[in-house]
Amino acid sequence: MLVPILRQRLAPYRSWLVAVVALQLVGVLAMLYLPSLNASIIDDGVVPGDTALIWRLGGVMLVVSCVQIVCSVGAAWFGARTATAFGRDLRRDLFQRVGTFSTREVQEFGAPSLITRTTNDVQQVQMLVVMTCLIAVSSPIMMVGGVLMALREDLGLGWILAVVVPALFVSVGFVISRMVPSFRAMQARIDEVNRVLREQIAGIRVVRAFVRERHETERFAVANEELTDVAVRAGRWMATMFPLAMLVVNVSSVGVVWFGGHRVDSGQMEVGALTAFLSYLMQILMSVMMATFMLMQVPRSAVCAERISEVLTTDTSVRRSREPHPLDPARRGHVDLESVTFAYPGAEAPVLSGLSLSARPGRVVAVIGSTGAGKSTLVNLVPRLFDTTAGTVRVAGVDVRDLDPEVLWGELGLVPQKAYLFSGTVRSNLAHGRPDATEEQMWEALEIAQARDFVQALPEGLDSPVAQGGTNLSGGQRQRLAIARAVVRRPAVYLFDDAFSALDLATDARLRAALRPVTTEATVVVVAQRVSTIRDADVIVVLEDGRVVGRGGHDELLAGCATYQEIVASQLSAEEAA
Repeated sequence: MLVPILRQRLAPYRSWLVAVVALQLVGVLAMLYLPSLNASIIDDGVVPGDTALIWRLGGVMLVVSCVQIVCSVGAAWFGARTATAFGRDLRRDLFQRVGTFSTREVQEFGAPSLITRTTNDVQQVQMLVVMTCLIAVSSPIMMVGGVLMALREDLGLGWILAVVVPALFVSVGFVISRMVPSFRAMQARIDEVNRVLREQIAGIRVVRAFVRERHETERFAVANEELTDVAVRAGRWMATMFPLAMLVVNVSSVGVVWFGGHRVDSGQMEVGALTAFLSYLMQILMSVMMATFMLMQVPRSAVCAERISEVLTTDTSVRRSREPHPLDPARRGHVDLESVTFAYPGAEAPVLSGLSLSARPGRVVAVIGSTGAGKSTLVNLVPRLFDTTAGTVRVAGVDVRDLDPEVLWGELGLVPQKAYLFSGTVRSNLAHGRPDATEEQMWEALEIAQARDFVQALPEGLDSPVAQGGTNLSGGQRQRLAIARAVVRRPAVYLFDDAFSALDLATDARLRAALRPVTTEATVVVVAQRVSTIRDADVIVVLEDGRVVGRGGHDELLAGCATYQEIVASQLSAEEAA
């Protein structure tokens, strides 16, 4: 997958690559010219006192050296720009692709792995692009040119080149073949270290609350040790490459001096030609060694490119309709689930089975049930975080699979079970719900969500900082800001997925009372664990093992639904239930 990615992603920068090749070609030719010039000086001789000739030859050598330096600097500049732009574009495309994934694809890859692929893996491939521009272009030119120039100096020593160069390639190729499995395992170990570290940072409060610091330290140590072992194994093979190459270089140098000395002694070769041949041999072998350094990066980059390609070629299971249907204005706010069945990949049994549900504007539909009954899954099907395994979900009379996702999401205001806030300010988090919201509309939404008092008490009000995930706020404050974010949007459908669980009963009651005037023309679907939160709903749907076992008002269910009776009995006294 490495070659297709490089070919496709470097195509927009073809002109820069042409500049790199041209500059490298001129620079290498200048470098190859110097030993030949030096050999001619040695063999032809310079008359003592002939300062004009010395100045002339010295000037030529200085100009050639300056040309070589300028070309090398220019090639490095264009190469760096190409590699940087390549990495930028690849990270952008990865981010955009991940943004299209449904929850299913994110869970399959795992958040730590997606982060590693977008950062470390891209960096490895980007490094290969830099080395390609600086080494892969110049090395073949230098090697071929060096062979031709060396044979031009003396054909009798050409057999040394025929032996040394293949021997160097074979030895380097063997080492590289042993490094590939280690690099593949190394990237997987990096994923594991990131996963453990991410869990420990996110759950640091839980770790400390249960005094599990030592256990977590040991768990991280295991992951870290596994990464170290793989890295050491790859490093050992990598460490043998340079000494092996130097051994071949030194042996070949000795061979050239030994056999070349005999040819000079017999008059078959000039001293200057021997010096030039040795210089060209060093250039040839150095070009092979430079290529070796690049080849050391190829196996790891190939593994990274394969992992990147897996993300870029993965299509989301929630696909856009090729011919999206418009919403039916007459049925705006209507939500219908018709014989919906949903099963997670690899699960033995579906989470939801044959579920049907209807919600209409101006009415509150509540969903309650035991843990694992499928309540959150039901809510996630409406915004297409998942697609149904069977059955149909309709919003405004249209199958959600036939709606443009932006149009669908524009109709919904979702407050997830875990209230997540983005790093920034209170204002920027509310703007996620409605970017053009005025300050007055934001304060109104905060008032409804019972969050105005604590936001006003913050030092900077709406501009008070919010940490990533809202970790500088309490659970109840995060939940109320998440509710305000949905309210400021004023959608046609409100989806509250256990969004009141962190609130005390009094705040819960005040918030629900404040919501009623705002949602008189909107559809409200509430998932809750507490009976007190949903007892006043127009329709209460009781789930058990993914199936509807009760439907109706509080009093009706209390009289005829055993599952609801058990839930009520576990939470309320007889007087409260009545």
